[in-house]
Amino acid sequence: MSRSREFFQAMRDMLPLLVGAMPFGIIYGTLAASAGLSAAQAIGMSLLVFAGSAQFIALSLLSGGAGMAVVLLTTLVVNLRHALYSATLQPFVRHLPARWRVPLAFWLTDEAFAVVQHRYAEEDSAVYKHWYFFGAALAMYLNWQLCTLIGVLFGQTVPNLAAWGLDFAMLATFIGVVVPMLRNWPQVAAALVAGAVALACHGLPYQLGLLAAAVSGIAIGLYLERRQGLQVVEEAV
Repeated sequence: MSRSREFFQAMRDMLPLLVGAMPFGIIYGTLAASAGLSAAQAIGMSLLVFAGSAQFIALSLLSGGAGMAVVLLTTLVVNLRHALYSATLQPFVRHLPARWRVPLAFWLTDEAFAVVQHRYAEEDSAVYKHWYFFGAALAMYLNWQLCTLIGVLFGQTVPNLAAWGLDFAMLATFIGVVVPMLRNWPQVAAALVAGAVALACHGLPYQLGLLAAAVSGIAIGLYLERRQGLQVVEEAV
């Protein structure tokens, strides 16, 4: 496909995820204003951080009086999953110049990864798949900024918006994205273990339950994949 077709196809493929992220972004803008951030600070965080979960956690910690070192360390831990995303996509983008790799790395989100890795997994000879990556990432970035702005400007006019449960739209979207990707037992086991650990460790401070869930899921997935590989070798021998 051409550059433009890759770009706009990515935006179309991202549409369900954009819809799912909209309530999440609006709620962030509303909570940011409630937490005492100015409109410029709330929008600036979305522009420069661009990480929904990290932004929500930062708001929670700042509202609770946590120091800046705690905020930075906690958000770093929560966002470590992006290192895994980057490692997965690195073989497909390492040939690109820095002017491509730097913005793509900054714009890499859970949603963009879910769509982009599926495109890179398709076996075709397309040479402009990075334009697909660009289209998917840019669509989510612009969507997040718009929703933040809406939340900042109008969120306070709707009473107790954060308690409406609108953020469930994002959860439902992620379930729809992740479940079709679970194609073997190690992947299914990793998802189940990560979910169970996340629930069990939900009460841990500084969102450490998310880190425990990620580590547990990765560990069981690697263990089962290695075990399957050894079984295949033994059967072949």
